[in-house]
Amino acid sequence: MLFPSSKSLGGDRRIVVTGAGVVTALGAGWKINAAGFRAGRTAIRPVTLFDVARQRTKIAAEIDLPTTLPRTRLAEKSLRRINRAGRMLLLAAHEAWTQSGWQAEENLPIILGTTSGEMLLGQDYLEQAINAPRRLKQQATRVAYYQVQRQGLDLSDAFGFQGPITIIANACASGTNAIGHAFEMLRSGRAEKVLTGGYDALCHLTFAGFDSLQALAPAPCRPFDAERNGLTLGEGAAVLTLETLAGAHRRGAEILGEIIGYGATTDTHHLTQPHPEGNAALAAMNAACASAGILPAQIDYLNAHGTATPQNDATEAAAINRWAGDDTKNLAVSSTKASIGHLLGAAGAVEAVVCLMALRESWLPPEPGLNQIDPACRFPVVCQPVDRKIQTALSNSFGFGGANASLIFRRWA
Repeated sequence: MLFPSSKSLGGDRRIVVTGAGVVTALGAGWKINAAGFRAGRTAIRPVTLFDVARQRTKIAAEIDLPTTLPRTRLAEKSLRRINRAGRMLLLAAHEAWTQSGWQAEENLPIILGTTSGEMLLGQDYLEQAINAPRRLKQQATRVAYYQVQRQGLDLSDAFGFQGPITIIANACASGTNAIGHAFEMLRSGRAEKVLTGGYDALCHLTFAGFDSLQALAPAPCRPFDAERNGLTLGEGAAVLTLETLAGAHRRGAEILGEIIGYGATTDTHHLTQPHPEGNAALAAMNAACASAGILPAQIDYLNAHGTATPQNDATEAAAINRWAGDDTKNLAVSSTKASIGHLLGAAGAVEAVVCLMALRESWLPPEPGLNQIDPACRFPVVCQPVDRKIQTALSNSFGFGGANASLIFRRWA
């Protein structure tokens, strides 16, 4: 099914981004990540967070988290209880909040996407319950902070506001769906500002699950490579502060970019495999263009979902070819998962920030490690660093269970 367009909801307001925070294996913050993506660096390395001796794959894109968190309204006791995923989210949110210039408000909605939340705490709870069932120390805290709304509550407490918290767990499309939901909420007049994004952290349980499916590649992933053989997992978080253009102008806020379109569809073909012709992916891109009121030919850059699994990339390539039609040869495409791995629920949010970076700083992010482009790709895949001024960018996220979502961003002049 298609997500309703803003026009069908009665909204015609312009929505802009006034703050963006990002944490990936390339580093913490816009500046270090922009430099890494622009140069096509890869942050994939041997796993050190847990023992992978029994796994086929030994690599991932781990984050070196700072030992201290930025100063917020959170008490020291609360800071100590925040686990790995929550720390990433707080770091990204602090950067976005500081950049936006927002102040504490009574009612500010939070919309977040994640697939695992604080799965690491659930893993630790299970491990202790099995190995030492009578030992209850820290178990109650693990239960409390394992729940995904807890990370949203921490953000509310950290910056001093209240408002509804919405958590979207829609597989790999979660981060994109969260931003898209926030966009539609603003455009339809149901809010003036929304804090949104996505986050996920590596844990052994998730890693072993993907490994057991034989979905992970033994070497760094190579999206759209003719000899690709699987994805690489990563971790990270990205947070955006979205608001109406009128509100941003009233505050004299700096604008990073504009969101102009969003489309979401569901593919009921198979639990894990997309439709081979990419019908739902095609529909999501078309819905995003309809929402934005533009044609595919007006998109300058496409940040692909590009997981580097044989079926995903073939399906997405087919969908892009059909969507762009005669203009396919002019469309620059790349998957930044080659640099930071697949961030699951955080992927779409981080890739949204990458699109903003490319639009704002006039470059295209290349894919490291690409050897031979799959002939199914009728579009040029960005393989080397390119400086290019672009006006529009589309970001795709396609998840297990048939969740498909696309966002369109426009350069702010």
